[in-house]
Amino acid sequence: MTMNRSRRFFLGGIGALLAAGPVGAAAPQTSLRPQMRFAALQAEITGGPEGLVDRAKLSGKVACSVADTKTGLVLETLHGDLALPPASVAKALTALYALETLGAGYRFKTRLLTNGVIHNGVLSGDLILAGGGDPSLDTDDLAAMAAQLKLAGVRQVTGGFVVQDGALPFTSSIDATQADYSGYSPAVSGIALNFNRVHFEWKRAGQDYTISMEARARKFRPAVAVSRMQVVDRSTPVYTYASDKGGDQWTVARRALGKEGARWLPVRRPGDYVGDVFRTLAAAQDIKLKVPKVVTALPAGARVLVEHQSGELSGILRDMLNWSNNLIAEMIGMTATAARVGRPDSIRASARQMNAWAAERYGMVQTNLVDHSGLGDESRMTAADLVTALVQVRRQGHLRPMLKEFTLRDAQGRPNKGHPIKVYAKTGTLNFVSGLGGFMTGPDGTELAFAIFSADADTREKFKATEHEIPPGARNWNRRAKNLQQKLIERWGVLYCT
Repeated sequence: MTMNRSRRFFLGGIGALLAAGPVGAAAPQTSLRPQMRFAALQAEITGGPEGLVDRAKLSGKVACSVADTKTGLVLETLHGDLALPPASVAKALTALYALETLGAGYRFKTRLLTNGVIHNGVLSGDLILAGGGDPSLDTDDLAAMAAQLKLAGVRQVTGGFVVQDGALPFTSSIDATQADYSGYSPAVSGIALNFNRVHFEWKRAGQDYTISMEARARKFRPAVAVSRMQVVDRSTPVYTYASDKGGDQWTVARRALGKEGARWLPVRRPGDYVGDVFRTLAAAQDIKLKVPKVVTALPAGARVLVEHQSGELSGILRDMLNWSNNLIAEMIGMTATAARVGRPDSIRASARQMNAWAAERYGMVQTNLVDHSGLGDESRMTAADLVTALVQVRRQGHLRPMLKEFTLRDAQGRPNKGHPIKVYAKTGTLNFVSGLGGFMTGPDGTELAFAIFSADADTREKFKATEHEIPPGARNWNRRAKNLQQKLIERWGVLYCT
């Protein structure tokens, strides 16, 4: 072992600290970054992970764990058995659950069926749009199905138009504690469109506003009739929501709009939404349909006219992890449960099945999720549980390629693409909750699996019932949590990857 004099002196000076630290820790032979100043390196290591947590001045609780992916040896842990909300880090487990249950090549199917017959272009009977749990279906896909229906010889439908959405259980919001206008917590059922979101856009026109509600995709952007918006002369609340027989009724405060803007709002009635949009797209093909009727069960004896298949599950999961899409996680998680044990009664019931699978498959006995996306802050996971799973998963080789690169930052807070530590991980962020779990590779090629969870449950609870989408102090808290994550990763890089 070779070591320069100043480095040897420094490590000797903190020998007692390292002896009290992780089991099996070996003194690094070289600095993580040759240009790293002595004081900066000392700050990375002095006081162990507890010292970094103390200096972060982060309210609430912090837990972390790190292990060598080759040996499985746990190198360092701080409150590793403390169960905290994982936020969207939970999606990594959902991806594993779906991959093992459904397979990487699984494709979702959305179908047009009929219980009638076609003669001279006239369909005598009902047209049925049946959802197959596809979370990636968008308006362009529906437009293609409408065109294929015409190619199948249908010019007129004498019966009804039926939307079947019962492949998965219905819930009006992934997490009922979220604000009504939270686009990341839409309704879930066996059919979805555009991630069950509607595009609301406004522009000032004189003293008033022109507004639109659209099912916007890359090619098509039809107007939506079942999601309606009214501009109201008030300051607060910014949005109100009500459900009526006609669909989703929204109002927005005029004084909150400004000159122009847009945002995605959640859809609370997916079957009505998909039926509304498909009816418009069919009309563009000169096929007139009646107002859709939403049902949960597929009528007996229906035969397929058109079938749309999604992309492969592996690609959908990659999108879910990269963009942290909650709807994808819930629909895929429940589809996996349906394949394993039968259609679940609810998101929570499906999550319980996934918890049992994780305990049996990876030994994650302290994990208790209430959904598949991590949006519900009642979910709990321990850092030790996740790291145990990640070590096993790395040997299988199918999760890491799906994870997005987590770019570390320089001293000025700018993304540092040249950082010698490479991180591929799943992030998780709620107000006053931050998580990160995945894999890091040091300059010498050593790969570690790690998990870091931080949460201030009391402060989060305090702001739950308020109108604040991002409450006071949340941005600063989450920024400090992310800074702490980088400090811990760089600490592990110094100690175990050089």
